[in-house]
Amino acid sequence: MKRVFNLIEKYFFIIILIAVGISLAYPKSFSWVLSEINGVNILNLLLSVVLFTMGTTLKLDNFVNVFRHPREIAVGISAQYIIMPVLAFALASLFSLDAALTVGIILVGTVPGGTASDVITFLANGDVALSVSLTAVSTLLSPVLTPLITLLLIGNQIHFDPTQMFISIVQIVIIPIALGLLLNYKFPSFCDELKDYLPAISSLVVCLIVAGVIGANKQAILTSSGIVIVVIVLQYFIGMLLGFLLGYLVGMERKQVITVAIELAFQNSGLSTSLAKTHFPNLAQATVPGALYSVWQNFAGSILAYIFKRHYN
Repeated sequence: MKRVFNLIEKYFFIIILIAVGISLAYPKSFSWVLSEINGVNILNLLLSVVLFTMGTTLKLDNFVNVFRHPREIAVGISAQYIIMPVLAFALASLFSLDAALTVGIILVGTVPGGTASDVITFLANGDVALSVSLTAVSTLLSPVLTPLITLLLIGNQIHFDPTQMFISIVQIVIIPIALGLLLNYKFPSFCDELKDYLPAISSLVVCLIVAGVIGANKQAILTSSGIVIVVIVLQYFIGMLLGFLLGYLVGMERKQVITVAIELAFQNSGLSTSLAKTHFPNLAQATVPGALYSVWQNFAGSILAYIFKRHYN
């Protein structure tokens, strides 16, 4: 059984492509992902599962690492919440995206780093401890910084309630992580045993989220000009290149440069999709950039991890 879960984690990018293919061929097969049960949003619930699994893998050392490597953490977090939002806004403006896609791209830029960055950093032979710490810290800061930066970037054009977004992030992100941390603190041995299974579970949940969103927006995606895909690819690669450049400029070691670059490019796209659906219900296509970004970052990241490990270490 453990081997099956390891294979799911290893070939996640293939599984997510299969899920996308199924969702495009049979859109209604994943329609339940965007529905509700007794007033509970299933999409948010699925995302909470991912964040809970993240919490079970965190330890106090991940936060103590902030004080051990203050420069690397400060640079990584600053870049996360300055470079990626500004880049998202610049690309949305440059390509004159409509309101819905602009919201989606901006949210991809303003959410914290994604948990997949830790896996890709490991595969790329980067600094995994630094990656986990960057993801953890950026995630804990997200209830304040994500609504605030989103408000600064698009608040004058598109109305939304940043206070409600703050509450949503606390509910979807902070509470599940806190519960995961508590479980890890109380039952560390049990959580250690779960480590072989949780990444695969998280991967499958992300596949469901992506498939649900893409299936629901199949027609819009197929009839679009493809500009949103170009923007997503640029957002990913420019973010990574800027991460490399920043790491070199501040004099980081090679492994840390790789880590910051990956962390910067990998976003919690599931959270951006959830926030788009919850806080911009009249802009249905706002969920699309997050779903497409998830597909792209995992596909491209898996290839780049191989290249980094083979030629950059």
